[in-house]
Amino acid sequence: MLRKKSVGRIRRAAAETRTQVRALDRAVYSAVATTPSPVLDRWMPKLTNAADHSVLWLAIAGGLYVINRGRTRRAALRGVVTLGATSLIANQLAKRLHHRERPLRSLIPLGRLSRRVPTSSSFPSGHSASAAAFAAAVSTELPALGIPLQVLAGLVGFSRTATGAHYPSDVAAGFLLGGTVAAIGRRLVPPVPSPTRSQPQELDQVEPRPTGAGVTLVVNPASHSGRGAALSQTLRRRLPHMRVVEIGPDDDVSAVMDAAASEAEVLAVAGGDGTVRAAAQAAIDHDVPLAVFPAGTFNHFARAVGTASAVRTVQAIQRGTVGKVDVAYANDEIFLNTASVGAYTDFVRIRERLEKRIGKPLAALVAGWRVMAKNRSVAVTVDGRTRESSLLFLGNGQYQPQGFAPSTRDDLQDGLLDLRILDVSTRGSRVVVLLATLTGQLGRVKQYHEVSAPELEIALPNGPTRVARDGEVGELADVLHVRSARRALTVYRARRGA
Repeated sequence: MLRKKSVGRIRRAAAETRTQVRALDRAVYSAVATTPSPVLDRWMPKLTNAADHSVLWLAIAGGLYVINRGRTRRAALRGVVTLGATSLIANQLAKRLHHRERPLRSLIPLGRLSRRVPTSSSFPSGHSASAAAFAAAVSTELPALGIPLQVLAGLVGFSRTATGAHYPSDVAAGFLLGGTVAAIGRRLVPPVPSPTRSQPQELDQVEPRPTGAGVTLVVNPASHSGRGAALSQTLRRRLPHMRVVEIGPDDDVSAVMDAAASEAEVLAVAGGDGTVRAAAQAAIDHDVPLAVFPAGTFNHFARAVGTASAVRTVQAIQRGTVGKVDVAYANDEIFLNTASVGAYTDFVRIRERLEKRIGKPLAALVAGWRVMAKNRSVAVTVDGRTRESSLLFLGNGQYQPQGFAPSTRDDLQDGLLDLRILDVSTRGSRVVVLLATLTGQLGRVKQYHEVSAPELEIALPNGPTRVARDGEVGELADVLHVRSARRALTVYRARRGA
C-alpha cells in the first residue's frame, strides 16, 4: 500500500511539473511572439531559413575544409559527422517517441514567420540539436571558434521560437541532445592535442651549410605520386651545392642509403616513412646527421621532429641546428614511428588510406570498426601474462592521446616504448570497450592494456606473425625483442618559431 501511494505521489508530481513547464512554455512563447521588434522581424526568418537542412552549418564546414589544414579539416569533418548523427537521432527517433503539436503561428507577426511550415513533432527542435552538435564538435578541434559558434547556435535556437516553429522547451531539449552527441563523439574519438612541445628543449649548433655543400640528398622520385621528383628540383635551387642521388625502381633502398651516407657529411632524404627509416639507420651507422624532407603520403616522422615542410628543413641545414632523438628497434630492425603485429597492420593500412580525406581521428574509428568486424586476434605474452590482442600498437616514444587512437608525440627524447593492446575479438568485448570508452574507463577494463618501458619482450605463442614497421609489412616472427635507443639519431630541426 505504501509503495502504491509513493508511486502515485511521484506520478502526480511529474504531471504537475509537466503542467508548469507547458504553462511556462506558452508564456515565454507568447511574450516573444507579441513583442514588437523590427530586428526580430528582419533577422530571425533569415537566420532560421539559413539553418534549414543544415545549410548554414554545411557552409561553415565547407569553408573550414577548403583552408586545407589538418586541424581545420578535422574540425569540419567532426562537425559534419556529429551534425549528421544528431539530426538522425532527433528526427528519426526522438520525434517519433514523443509527439507534440507545434505552437500557434497566429501569434507571430506575418513578417516574422519562416518560409517553411514544419509538420513533424515539435519536440525536440531538430534545428537546435544540429546547431548545438555542430558548434560543440567544431570547437572540440578549434577551441577559438567555440564562443562564436555557440552564440550563432544560440541565435538559431532562439529563431525557432521567434518564428513560431518551436516552444522554448523544444529548443532546450534540442540543445541538450546536440551537446550530448558531441560529448559522446569526443569520448569515442578524442581530438588531436596541439603539438605544444614538438621540439626538444635544446638544439645543438653544427656547421651552417647555406648552399648545401657536403649534403647528399637521397630522393625517392616515385614517392607520393611523383612528389619526390618535384621536391628534388626545388631543393636543387635552394641548396645548389647539394649532391642528389635518386633511387631507381630496382634499387635496394638500404644499400643506396648506406653508400650515400658513407660519402656524405650530411645525409638528407626525401621520401615516405619507409624510406626515411632506411636513411635513419644509415645515418646512425655512419655517424652523420640526418635531414628529413617530407615527400611521402603521411610524413609522420618529419612532422614529429618539426620539419613538416621542406622550407623548415632547408632553414635548419642553412643555420646548422640539430637535435638528438630516440629511435626504436624490433628484433634489431629500426623503426621511427610505430611497429605492430597481427590485425594492427590492417588497422594502419585502412586508417592511412582514409585519414587524408576524413582526418586521423575519424579514420582511426572507421579502421578500428572494420578490423573489429573481422574478429581477427593474435595471442601475445607480455610480462608473463598472455592476452588476446585484436590490435597491438608499439610506439617509439609515448603517444597522445591516451586510449586507442594515438596520434602525436610531445617528446622524442623520453627513452620509452609505448605498448597498447586492445582485445575486441568477441561481441561482448566490443560492448565492454565501447562502454568503457564512452565513460572514460578504458584503462580499467581487462580488454585494454598499456605499458611504457625502455625495453620489452613480446612473445607470440600461437606461432609466427607478420611484423610491420612504420607502415611497411616485414618478416614473420614469434618473439619481438623491442628496445629504445635513446638519442641515437642526430636530425636537423628548425628552431621554434623559425
